[in-house]
Amino acid sequence: MSSSFVYASVRTPFGRFNGALADTRTDDLAATALKGLLDRSPGLDPCLVDDVFWGNANGAGEDNRNVGRMAVLLAGMPVSVTATTVNRLCGSSLDAAMMASRMIEVGDAEIAIAGGVESMTRAPWVLPKPSRRFPAGDVTAVSTTLGWRLVNERMPAEWTVSLGECNEQLQEKFSISRERQDEFGARSHRLAAEAWAKGFYDDLVVPVPGADLVQDESIRAGTSLEALAKLKPAFRPDGTITAGNCSPLNDGASAVLLGSASVAETIGRDPVARIAGRGWSALEPQQFGYAPVEAANGALARAGISWEDVGAVELNEAFAVQVIACADAWLRLGLRDAELVNAKGGAIAIGHPLGASGGRVLGTLAARLVESGERWGVAAICIGVGQGLAVVLENVA
Repeated sequence: MSSSFVYASVRTPFGRFNGALADTRTDDLAATALKGLLDRSPGLDPCLVDDVFWGNANGAGEDNRNVGRMAVLLAGMPVSVTATTVNRLCGSSLDAAMMASRMIEVGDAEIAIAGGVESMTRAPWVLPKPSRRFPAGDVTAVSTTLGWRLVNERMPAEWTVSLGECNEQLQEKFSISRERQDEFGARSHRLAAEAWAKGFYDDLVVPVPGADLVQDESIRAGTSLEALAKLKPAFRPDGTITAGNCSPLNDGASAVLLGSASVAETIGRDPVARIAGRGWSALEPQQFGYAPVEAANGALARAGISWEDVGAVELNEAFAVQVIACADAWLRLGLRDAELVNAKGGAIAIGHPLGASGGRVLGTLAARLVESGERWGVAAICIGVGQGLAVVLENVA
């Protein structure tokens, strides 16, 4: 089989829930990222894009079921360009990139685009359909913004607890203190703010038309341990997880251009990274935060390298506790320094619009490898209901 390569990546700034991107439809966010990616490669004829894979965790509203196809049409691409939408919850756009890379490697495509989008602000409420005509009772509208909804009564109760409760259980299992989580939360804001100030994200982010937002809206550059220590637990009265050490609700989109080695001239730019390995794993649903550990281990094994070789890690950072637990496991396996994980900040500061986060971590990882000159990096993501995904990149810039 041939290899697949990352040629370019972009994303929108990530907006806060009910913030600067609240007035932008989900499909318009997707189209913005897709058009921004194509604008970065003006030599590429859009007709030559063999397929588009788009991640999206909700899909119940303005996502319009197949938001990938909506993005293609709204971005002005030829109607002949096909598109599909992928839903693996938080891992949707990383899964989309994995699918696109496989398509290239087996020879079914030369050029593909992967991406993802989420407007958690605009996610609609849903109503269950009645089991009989003209019911007399009331019906409750359920939010589709995050988490379980309309749960099957056959699901064990321990599987359907909130994401926050899942991570309180994780901190109990690994004895990860509130102080350590708060320190990580403050680090995320500090590193994200520094990365923006130094221009790291300038070439990775495209503005959203009509929105007054040029940087990620959730970043708080002055976040201190003292301020975080005053926040009340969010999920248990005596818990350790607060609004300051977990990711917020967000809106945004991301996109990645992938291709074979032979299309550099067609695309009009050289590749920056090779997709060297892919991994996936699953645990009990309530342990989802720890699932990236084995996903990354599997991706490294398929790449033929070990943790000692890795010079950069991007993990989505849904909760500080799950990043710490994963990083601790990887340190035991040979990762040389925990500071290699999310060195440009993570979702606690940047934000976590579910369907877009996989494209963000993959694009950020490729840019980090180019900046540092390190050869190998890992992009990983935890996924609600117990799953994890990971990709190994090799720097070829």
